[in-house]
Order: sequence, then C-alpha cells, then structure tokens
Amino acid sequence: MSKDIYAEVLIEYEVKSLDKVFTYEIPSFLLDKIKVGMKVKVPFNNKSINGLVLKLKNSCDEQFEIKEIIEILNEDIVFDDEMFKIAEKLKNLTLCSLSTAFKTMVPASLKVSSNKKSMAKYERLLILNKEENVIEEYINNNKKAKKQIELLEKLVSNEQIFYRDYPVSVVKALAEKELVTYEYIPKYRIMPKEKIKSVVALTEEQSLVINNILKEKNKYKTHLIYGVTASGKTEVYFNLIETILKNNQTALVLVPEITLSTQLIKRFYERFGNIVGIYHSSLSDTERYDEYLKAYRNEVKIMIGTRSSVFVPLKNLGIIIIDEEHSDNFKQDTTPRYNAIDIAKFRAKYHSIPLVLGSATPSLESMAKANVGIYSLHTMKKRIGLSILPEVTIVDMAEEMKKRNNVISELLKNNINKCLNANEQAIILLNRRGYSSFITCQNCGYTYKCKYCDISLTYHKSSDSLRCHYCGYTVIKDDKCPECHESSLSFLGTGTEKLEDIFKKEFSNAKILRMDTDTTANKGSHEKIINAFKNHEYDILIGTQMISKGLDFPLVTLVGVINADASLNIPDFRSSERTFELLDQVAGRAGRSGLKGNVIIQTFNPDNYIFENVKNHDYESFYQNEMAIRKKLKYPPYYFLTSIKIISPEYELASKEATKVKSFLEKNLQKSTIILGPTTANVFRINNTYRFQIIIKYQKDDQLEKTLKDLEQIFITNKKVYLEIDNNPLKV
Repeated sequence: MSKDIYAEVLIEYEVKSLDKVFTYEIPSFLLDKIKVGMKVKVPFNNKSINGLVLKLKNSCDEQFEIKEIIEILNEDIVFDDEMFKIAEKLKNLTLCSLSTAFKTMVPASLKVSSNKKSMAKYERLLILNKEENVIEEYINNNKKAKKQIELLEKLVSNEQIFYRDYPVSVVKALAEKELVTYEYIPKYRIMPKEKIKSVVALTEEQSLVINNILKEKNKYKTHLIYGVTASGKTEVYFNLIETILKNNQTALVLVPEITLSTQLIKRFYERFGNIVGIYHSSLSDTERYDEYLKAYRNEVKIMIGTRSSVFVPLKNLGIIIIDEEHSDNFKQDTTPRYNAIDIAKFRAKYHSIPLVLGSATPSLESMAKANVGIYSLHTMKKRIGLSILPEVTIVDMAEEMKKRNNVISELLKNNINKCLNANEQAIILLNRRGYSSFITCQNCGYTYKCKYCDISLTYHKSSDSLRCHYCGYTVIKDDKCPECHESSLSFLGTGTEKLEDIFKKEFSNAKILRMDTDTTANKGSHEKIINAFKNHEYDILIGTQMISKGLDFPLVTLVGVINADASLNIPDFRSSERTFELLDQVAGRAGRSGLKGNVIIQTFNPDNYIFENVKNHDYESFYQNEMAIRKKLKYPPYYFLTSIKIISPEYELASKEATKVKSFLEKNLQKSTIILGPTTANVFRINNTYRFQIIIKYQKDDQLEKTLKDLEQIFITNKKVYLEIDNNPLKV
C-alpha cells in the first residue's frame, strides 16, 4: 500500500487569482489507485469541483482541516512529466493560468473543468471460456446448432469476432453454457484506413534534403525546407517519417488549416495505412478524444493535425514536421495566445529530435534564422516531374475600370473561356467572404454598423442578413433605409458570395463552386468540396485564402486573383509579407501536372515591388526588400514585439488605465526598450468593450518577463479592466 496520503491538486478555476494548488487527503480506498497526473473530484467552497493531481506526499504542514478527495474521474489518461513541463512552458510563454494551460492541451472530456467522466467508447470482443478440447466436444455433439458451431469454429481458429457480429440468441446460448465470454476493447469513431500506395522515386534535390536532415536525426535542430510549390516537400516528409518509424519512434505533422489536411491526410493513409491518426477542431469532441487516446496508448505512430495537435501525447516522439510554417494559423488569437511552433520547439528539445519547417514562402523570421545558422536551411528550387512554374501576368485595374470592367478584367475573362473550352479548371481567389463589404444609403449616407463593435456589417445574400465578423451580431436587411426610410440602399464592395453570382452570369455554361467560411461551416464540407472539384464535377472554384495553399488539382491551369490589394492595404507591418505569401501560394495551384499554368493578378497598384516579385517567383528579392524596411522601422526579426491591450466597457476608465500601464512600463523596463502608445486599437470597440493598445519593441530586456508578470498581478482582481498581453504578436 502506498505511503502517500496527501495530494496537491490544481483546481478547475481558471481565475488567475486562484492559480495555485490545494492539499487534499487521499482516502484509504484510493491509496493504491491514485497517481500524479490523474483527474479527480474534490470538495471546494461547499461544492464538488474537478482538479488535477500535481504531487503526492506523505506529510502535510497545513494548519486547518484537510478535506478528502472524493473520487478519481478519469483513469484513461495519466499526465506524464512531458505534459506537465509543456503546461508550465505554455503558462510562462503566454502568462495564462496553469489551469488554462491544461485546458488548452487536452480534449473536452479530459479538461480540468469538465464534469464528464469519460468519452471512451468500447465494444465487446468474444473469447473462448473453456479449454479447446471441451469446445471440440461441444461442436461434435451439437451439429444442428449451425450458427453456434460456426461461431465457435471461428474463435478456435483465432478469428476476431465481436458481440455485434452474431444474433444475440446465439451468443447468449453459448454464454449460458460458459463456452464463451467477452472482454471490452476500445472502439474508435474514426476507423483506420489501409495502405494502398507504394514508394515513389526521389529527385536529386529531395534525396539531398532527406540525407542532410537524417544526419542529425538524434539531436535537437530546427531545419527549414524552402521549396517552391510542387517541389515535392510532402514526399520528403514521407521519407523522413519512414526512417523514424524504423527506429520505433513516432512522428507529429502539423498543417495550418483543415482544408490543407484533407488531401494530405488522404496521402498519409495511402502511404502509411492505419498507423495514422488525425486531430483538428472539425472533429467532434468524442472523435478528438479517441484520437488523443490512440496516441496516448501508442496505437498510432503518425499524428496529423492543426495547431492544437502540437499537444497530443505521442510516445517516443522522433520528429516534428510543420508544413506551411509561414501561416498565421499556427498562432492562437485567443487566450492563451501561443504559437504552435514555439511548443513544437520545446517538445523537439525535450526529446532531442529534429523539428522540420517547410514552406514555399518561409516567414521572414524563419529565413533570417536560417541565414545566420540558427536553423539549417535546405532548398528545393525545382518542381517535380513535368510540372513547371506558371506564367504570372499583372493587370492594372485602373485601366480596366475605364473599359467598365469593374470586377473581371478582359484578360481574365478571355483566359477563363480558353480554360473552359480546353476542359480544364480555374481557381479564383478573393480574400473577402460575404456578398458585399457593407451597405450604405445613397440618400442620407447611413451605413449598417454593428451595435457592439466599431465596424460595418457584411451583407450575406444567402441569408439576406448583415453580420459582424467580429462578434457575430446579425440583423435582417431592410428594403428601405432604417434612417431616412428611402429605397436607396447601395451594396458596396464585393465578397465571394457576390463574386459567385457575377461569375454564374458571365460564365453561364460553367459549373461554379464556392469555398469560404460560410460554405464550409458543416462537418465534412471541406472534404466534400475538395473532392467534388478534384473529380471535375465543377469547372471554377471561387474562394478565400483557404484555397490558396496545399491543394493539388491536376486540371487547374488558371488562377485569377480579384482585388489583390485587399490584404496589402491592411494597416499592419506584416501586410506586405502576407500579400506576397498569399499570391505566391495561390499561384502555385496552377500547372502542377505538366499542363501549362497561367496566373492573372488584378491590382490597382501594379508598380508595387511585391507584384514584380510574385510575377518572377522571386522570394529572395522580396525577402531582401522587406528585411530592409523591417530593419529601418525596428520590426521583427530585428526587434521582438509585445502587444498589451487595455480593455474595459467604460471608455474613460480604459483610457485612464492605459496611461497608467504606460507609466509602469517606463519605470520598470530598460531605457533601450521602445514603448509606443497608448493608442486606440485597430478595431477600437468589440462586443461593447473599448480597446487601447501599447506596443513594446525590444532586442533584449531582462526586466520584461518580470514586469509583465507584475503588471498582470496588478490587474488580476480588477473586474472592470482587462489586460490582454500577447508576446510576439502576428498582428498589431
């Protein structure tokens, strides 16, 4: 019997002022069961809540009465040393509570705050309950009971038979005679797939990259693969993983979006079969629980998923691969604001294994680290097979407007018709969903705005409603202006929904499909749309940035970009980088199978250097241009950033406290650190709260971490003002 009689338990409250452990006595009936890392139910403030056991001890110094743990809530998973260290790292990186860190790391039924005992699902596997000679005797004496005999013979020959496979009467008859019984085994909602494809031949570039990475497979090192679109990065990942599997290790693969994972998962199943698990937000809670459990039980060797899969507890981890590493989606924009790449680095260092980052347009920070030797750089500049980079043409829309071509340029229209006549496919990118950007009254100037946020409402024709893309506030569109009651409402700006209508009128013989947040809201819709387009059930795919990367359609020979300036005009220091990435990535969807590819980019700023770089597929020139600007303006990668938002439902209070925060920072940070603000945030009001922002720029400041933690403590009990601290924000 264990000598430990007390447990330190992290309780379920996510309030930072209660981010500490409480000591509980372990009742005698749990002494031999309880372990560090188990989820338990404990009494707290006259009610029962959930908690996580952080430590066991055989003495207690508390002066007041110690209460007993009520029960163990989930014995399926016990958190290990790595999980605890990840939680601590997450807490330190984002300044969240430890309880919030654990909640972020685990699926629904394992969260510290969940009241559900388990989401595990089981089914009954039939097994023999008597010696084989007894079974044989029964078979010989009961030939007329054909179904019973058939079942017994299959069990004797070691076939796997489930309770559900035979009529209940047959199973019960044998069970009553104690010839068979059953045991419970896990049943998973996502069934494994079978391997169907063999290995493909490698190019010289692919082989070189693989060999250079595998030379350092037994130590921590971050490798950056800079490979143009269709250069065969996925095949490199496959070969790296195959080597890792031969060493009885596992692999974690991260992708930025579910749309990317749909085709990639299919390829992984075809290559590796049922040792592949998947983990992303579009799975149900029960499916995520299953996949998490498979990893914990070492039943899958490869896990593919989006940002949150970086926490999945794979055993004996041998490599972490992050595809499209430049994507903003690896950074969470709600508390805790972690970047999955930071957690991946921590896990790779913990296991002493390689971390592989791959992209056709690496982030400036990653390329800068590669250029000074912090990362190992591996380049792949050639497309595989017969595929060649597409020809890119820049169209000046100012000139097109003079010809009354307001949305579709003459060149794009002609090329779409050529594409359709050749029985090929086209992708059209417009990075703005909805029907119109906003509705305004031509008579009085009234514009529909969100009543809770400082932003105009976007019109969605399919639901005839106006929606706020920040808080979700929705109103039904009026036929007349709500202000002057005149029938003079005007629809301004074009979104993907409106563009779909325009294309259907212009290209009436084409089958057109739209892919954006609105059309992919239902489970499985991503895969359905991708498969339908790949099977050539549609000719033109219109979509937002979710169609810009990772997708491979052999018949796509034309890519058109409507309003390429949209992301360029956003007031953010990364807007040029995001625009280049978006355009270069979407251009890479054309001409991937040997057919000649064309890309037509429509812009009102054709002389901007970004468009010239995209036209020439010239990442290196873009990198040099942008780095010069970043250096001059003291932005990453030359300086680190921290964003502090001061948020309150009271305008005056938010303004006043923002000034106090600025003063506190000036007193406590080093003189070399730059403090900008407070200013109003880009979107000043969201959900009826006012938001001021302070930006900290620094190269090194030993006082920063302590200062931010002290600042958090000052506001920890303030119910009227909330601080939102974001280290290394991707948007400011």
